Amino acid sequence: MSCWETIADYGLRSIGIGERLLPREDFTLCQQVTLIGSGMIWNIYFGFMALFSGFFLATTVAMGKAAQNPWLRKPSEWFIFVFRGSPLFIQFFFAYFLFLSLKSVSGFFDVFTSAWLGALVVLFLNTAAYSGEIFYGALLSIPKGDMEAADAYGFSGWARFRKITWPTMLRLAWPAYTNEAIFLFHATTLVYFSGFPAWKQKGDALYYANYFADKTFNPFVPYPILAGYFILLTLIIIGGFGLINRRLNRHLPQNTRSKIRLRPTLMR
Repeated sequence: MSCWETIADYGLRSIGIGERLLPREDFTLCQQVTLIGSGMIWNIYFGFMALFSGFFLATTVAMGKAAQNPWLRKPSEWFIFVFRGSPLFIQFFFAYFLFLSLKSVSGFFDVFTSAWLGALVVLFLNTAAYSGEIFYGALLSIPKGDMEAADAYGFSGWARFRKITWPTMLRLAWPAYTNEAIFLFHATTLVYFSGFPAWKQKGDALYYANYFADKTFNPFVPYPILAGYFILLTLIIIGGFGLINRRLNRHLPQNTRSKIRLRPTLMR
């Protein structure tokens, strides 16, 4: 089988298109690159969907934590504390068994025991908590002069938030938020090793890398391939977020604009 045939057979296998069975012997480099790359489809799906939906919840949570009303502030503080204070790996376990228990009560929760939705909910809540704390810190860092200028121009309520508070918050938070986005995509590798089962061996990139490592007894081929894919994905994220960061800072002098720098999170 040529490499092109391998790509045609296994390139979309992780989403159910192509060969039904995984290779059993004579594992080639092309097979490993193709299948691990196929699994990256799920990592990108989990990361993008959680980041997109979590962005809006994070903004709400940040505003709630900054609110004077304790009925808004306390739930936001506890939400951030719970999801930042517990390991993501444990959150996956608790969520899976919670959805499994609810499934026995109502068939509505049946779909939540699948990784594509159940694990996505966990990632969505987790990144919203971390991003909410980042946005909250940015809210506190908004220069007082900006708010005074908004008052002087007659901005108040929603107009003030939309034109002054929210753009300034994003501009200040964006470099740290970029690192959160990178970590989130890396954290997607935990999905199929935490509790949510892979259906018919349709897992993510780490799932296939682990499969080849177990079959060949040689982890020094599949895991570097996996690392290469994530390094490439990280560079794409940095490039994309860098363009947005440039847009957010377009009104500032060139020498005062904040730049996106990769700062890997060693502990979380």
